Amino acid sequence: MISPQRLPASLTPLDAALAALLAGVEPVAPMELALAEAAGCIAAEMAPLPAYPPHDTAMVDGYAFSARDLVGASSYSPLPLPSAPVWVEAGEIIPNGRDCVLDSDSVDISGPMPQVLAEAIPGQGVRRAGSDIAAGGLIVEAGRRVLPRHLLMARAAGLERLNVRRPRLRIVNVPGGGATAALIAESARAEAAGTSCITAAGRDAGSIGAALDDHACDLLLIVGGSGVGRTDAAVTALAARGDVLAHGIALQPGRTSAVGRIGKTAVVVMPGAPDGALAAWWTLALPAIDRLSGCRPRKTVNLPLARKIASHVGIAEIVLMERKQDMWSTLAVGDLSLEAIARAEAWLVVPGGSEGFAAGSPVDAYMLRQ
Repeated sequence: MISPQRLPASLTPLDAALAALLAGVEPVAPMELALAEAAGCIAAEMAPLPAYPPHDTAMVDGYAFSARDLVGASSYSPLPLPSAPVWVEAGEIIPNGRDCVLDSDSVDISGPMPQVLAEAIPGQGVRRAGSDIAAGGLIVEAGRRVLPRHLLMARAAGLERLNVRRPRLRIVNVPGGGATAALIAESARAEAAGTSCITAAGRDAGSIGAALDDHACDLLLIVGGSGVGRTDAAVTALAARGDVLAHGIALQPGRTSAVGRIGKTAVVVMPGAPDGALAAWWTLALPAIDRLSGCRPRKTVNLPLARKIASHVGIAEIVLMERKQDMWSTLAVGDLSLEAIARAEAWLVVPGGSEGFAAGSPVDAYMLRQ
């Protein structure tokens, strides 16, 4: 018979559990990835770029001139040219000594002597050297997420690979929580983490422990088996192979979550229920991923509350919200239905020491990817 796991008499405050989890966690070493693979990862330090374009180029198809040679030219007073004008295609380098491009309607080449029918100013029809990328510029600052527009800049600069940080995540699915494990794995892939997912052979400590033995990763997530039932043995398996830093966290949902360490690898044990697993993902796993990635603090959106949020003192509660008329409208507090999870646009945590927030109070919420 499997002995049930036991929660401590008092729950560990969320901030204390997070501090214990993150202690000693440092950003992973940078790696070079192909541009398509680097998308969504967190940028590491990169070398400054040369100017782009490296030379003045034509923005439009037309004739290249020096603007000072065209002063006074107009349709009423055409300027005759001693020789045929130089034609350039859009994107071609502007010839030396020329600083503008006139379209074909401004030059008459039908007669025996070409004529210019308009003036121009320096830079007209020209993309200046360094106008897209200044010399010494960066594709993306370290700590920021690599987005498609950054890849555009990299391709323009002729780069094929980018320097990024991508932590390795391993997810152990305890049988019975397959849908929840899939949710966490998909959430991890959205963070551009290197993710692998395995299923333990059974719910007993031996089977879960065997799945933990191959933990060549930066963050280990165990989904399911975190409770105190007779078939819950995830924390027991963790204790047999590493250290349990906290089991039983003052977090609703997710109070049976645990944090620990196997060697230098941080471990988060999540409940098998989707709402509890998401609570542990947002409040424990994501901060660990951000630390490993060297990510800058995640941005929040500050809006007033449409109505009061009441919370229990002593336990941090997850709140799901959607935006309505530039206000946060509460969908769920502490008890998160699947419908509320699906509809939510943002989330926040009411700290354990707070009774909640009054209606109209401005609050910061983390946006969920839509």
